[in-house]
Amino acid sequence: MPDQPFQSEGAISGSGTGGAMHVAAGEAEILEGRRSGGRAPVEPDGGAEPTAPDPSAAASTDRPRSLWSDAWRDLRRNPVFLVSALIILFLLFISLFPSAIAPGSPLKCDLAKAQQGSAPGHPFGYDGQGCDVYTRTVYGARTSVTVGVCATLGVAVLGSVLGALAGFFGGLWDSVLSRVTDIFFAIPVVLGGLVLLSVVTSNSVWPVIGFIVLLGWPQISRIARGAVITARQNDYVQAARALGASHSRILLRHIAPNAVAPVIVVATIALGTYIALEATLSYLGVGLKPPSVSWGIDISAASPYVRNAPHALLWPSGALAITVLAFIMLGDAVRDALDPKLR
Repeated sequence: MPDQPFQSEGAISGSGTGGAMHVAAGEAEILEGRRSGGRAPVEPDGGAEPTAPDPSAAASTDRPRSLWSDAWRDLRRNPVFLVSALIILFLLFISLFPSAIAPGSPLKCDLAKAQQGSAPGHPFGYDGQGCDVYTRTVYGARTSVTVGVCATLGVAVLGSVLGALAGFFGGLWDSVLSRVTDIFFAIPVVLGGLVLLSVVTSNSVWPVIGFIVLLGWPQISRIARGAVITARQNDYVQAARALGASHSRILLRHIAPNAVAPVIVVATIALGTYIALEATLSYLGVGLKPPSVSWGIDISAASPYVRNAPHALLWPSGALAITVLAFIMLGDAVRDALDPKLR
């Protein structure tokens, strides 16, 4: 057996830990060269050590996004949402400041100009009473938006509270609320409006808003109940209950933020429906009444003269249709953004 050459202690140490470190460094350089397309790694200027990455920047880039941030990102890229939002913002502006684009009075009429077409300063012409159709159409937006927004807020608050309590506690409260909602669902909306509002003599919007809230809360209540029942089965709710959290804390801090999305979607779509309902009741003569300015009142007044003056019917009807369509489109866009199944 041939004698093996004697290895010094330094050689042994070089082939040991120090040698392994040199080999590892060489392999790292080879891998880095492969990642950069075969180019040799660039040494830092002056032989300085590379700068350590900023932990805060890495944390900001790796931070998980919430449902609402993802929804807002999708909404900003949705042209349907952008168009409907612009229309709604314009409606809100003319509702708050109608005199900014319509300086005249909606109650100022001249019978000598009845059913006349467009004229300088009056682009929409005149209705059967000689009132400026353009001015009345602009001022009618205030009534429709007020009824729609206030009724939606009332329906959403009342229905969400009752539905959340029924879904969270269950038992007798859930059974009673379910039977009450079934009773309200059995009442036809238009027929109920004809019966209840026919005895009201007030010309304000509040009787119409109260009627819509009275008959509209069961839909939101049932949606909120189902969302709360689904959310209370999650593990984080069970963990909060095991830690001794109170019912109010569990409902407000853990369940409500995760159950509010379907309520927002349904309420947004229902807002356009409530505007159409107010116009329908005003058209039938049981909603708003003159001298109030409403699209439903103008449509009802212009219907007998549709052959002689179709413009008096066209403009308030078109404004009503565009408004309802804008809110429905907004609700559809919000639903698509908040539904995880559609991602």
